[in-house]
Amino acid sequence: MKSIRFSRRLAMAAVLCASVVAPSLVQAQDEILERSFCVFDPVGANGPLFAITKEFQPVALKRGIKLELRAYTDEKVAAEDFKAGQCDAVLLTGTRAREFNKFTGSLEAMGAVPGEEEMRLLYNTLSQPKARPFLVDGPYEVAGVFPAGAIYLYTRDRAIDSVEKLQGKRIATLDYDSASVRMVRHVGASVVGSNSANFAGKFNNGSVDLAYAPAVAYQPLELYKGVNSKGGVFKYALAYMNFQVIIHRDRFPEDAGQMVRDESIKRIDQAYEIIAEAESGIPAEVWMHPPREDVAEYDKMLRQVRLSLLEDGVYDERAIKLMKAIRCRVDGSRSECAS
Repeated sequence: MKSIRFSRRLAMAAVLCASVVAPSLVQAQDEILERSFCVFDPVGANGPLFAITKEFQPVALKRGIKLELRAYTDEKVAAEDFKAGQCDAVLLTGTRAREFNKFTGSLEAMGAVPGEEEMRLLYNTLSQPKARPFLVDGPYEVAGVFPAGAIYLYTRDRAIDSVEKLQGKRIATLDYDSASVRMVRHVGASVVGSNSANFAGKFNNGSVDLAYAPAVAYQPLELYKGVNSKGGVFKYALAYMNFQVIIHRDRFPEDAGQMVRDESIKRIDQAYEIIAEAESGIPAEVWMHPPREDVAEYDKMLRQVRLSLLEDGVYDERAIKLMKAIRCRVDGSRSECAS
């Protein structure tokens, strides 16, 4: 029962930005706006993400929105259906959203967001009306961005406690994400092509040695089975995961996106409470804490990979510059802030 309750609270964080779409779309009291919303949930129609969204349907109807929800266990299919116009809005992870908006798709850049303080500043910045040009890309608009927490490395063997020991190890890697593939190859590990629906299973059954995910995935995806008594979670933020609601601009009122963002930023504390609960839910003995000197080296390594991906056009230069400015605002002593 506790696990179910936790999963539902976790799911709510991911759909908070989605659930505020309806209040902003009402045209008139006597007009019903029919819109479809594709919801990615690894578990499908019986999953926590879809369950929370489903419960919102009657609320949306009272506000003049007849919301047709469609559950997708394959995030790629959800993205393709949205792109084909079969859905008016879609809920995706930030990495998958990159094809619809390169700027917001760069927010999960390796090492670009060290922690919560930086992410709060970033989200506050993006919620401002003057940020809208960065959130609109052709026919699409990112109507909401919400945090899912730091992405950590999960290992089945605590002896793998340094970058050097990653060489030759099998890592469940999102094969559609060139940034992740580049990072895994950079450390000399072996890429095992995976997606958001099957990476946990590969880790839990031993098909791979390591996987990466935010703490909010630990309980719902049962990653503790893969960690078991010999593994651990490396407490170093490789990146910061987010969920994004993307809409077809021509199917919603002009100010819909900004109204959603205004409502989303008001609910950001709820998301961080759930993230904090998820992190505290991982037993203290499971966490692996790298030495401070190693952290400095990891920061440099991620910066090298991040800049190489920027040069190759994977990341948006404006987003990378914005996140650097935020990092330096929080900690001006960082070596990168001198340049």
